[in-house]
Amino acid sequence: MGRPVIGIVASSGDQHGQPAHVALTQYAEAVARAADAVPLLIPSLGDGMDVRDLLAPLDGLLVPGDRSNIAPPRYGGPPPPADEVLDEARDETALALIPAALAAGLPLLAVCRGFEELNVALGGTLHFRVHEVAGLADHRAPTELPPARRFAPAHAVALEPGGLLAGLAGAPEAMVNSLHAQGVDRLAAGLAIEARAPDGLIEAARVADARGFALGVQWHPEWRVTETPFYRAIFRAFADAVAGRA
Repeated sequence: MGRPVIGIVASSGDQHGQPAHVALTQYAEAVARAADAVPLLIPSLGDGMDVRDLLAPLDGLLVPGDRSNIAPPRYGGPPPPADEVLDEARDETALALIPAALAAGLPLLAVCRGFEELNVALGGTLHFRVHEVAGLADHRAPTELPPARRFAPAHAVALEPGGLLAGLAGAPEAMVNSLHAQGVDRLAAGLAIEARAPDGLIEAARVADARGFALGVQWHPEWRVTETPFYRAIFRAFADAVAGRA
């Protein structure tokens, strides 16, 4: 029997002036090396395909981060500024895939934008710009920094006692990177908090009544996953659930 297959939701991009579907290489490498699975890119075609067809060949689903933000009207927010980087096709695709994957009992790992999509898909809301909210810190990383510095540990997160992540870390807190502008405002009713940043912002949650592994994290555990024990533990837990499903 071959290795299990994990779908990675692509974002809309550009290749030589032509529309393209893109996902950072580090996600595919994390799936292949840390989860010992076959990565399969899922194009963001919006309503152009039935989500059941997209999920049919999969044993797990990874909803990755991206430089774009979810369009605020998707969670009841105001129209965004004209210069905001959005990806409506990704919104349409991911927000349909997530509940379908959960209904099918498919193991799910949602990262950064993916965590925000998980919250929105289940009825939660977001802060459009966390750094403009009184009492919250700036969770972005300067874009001019090289990747090694942008993805370096930025702050600790307090892990929920008795939670999934606390068990994986074997400690009450862990250091994580931070590269996001949006963040959880109202947590969806079906999610249980797994981690908080020092300013109180929710940084991770699991689907409380999921039939299997279903976790969202605001940081990027795919970055240098094989070198970082906490990140590697997250992907191994995901991988174990995927293998069990397969």
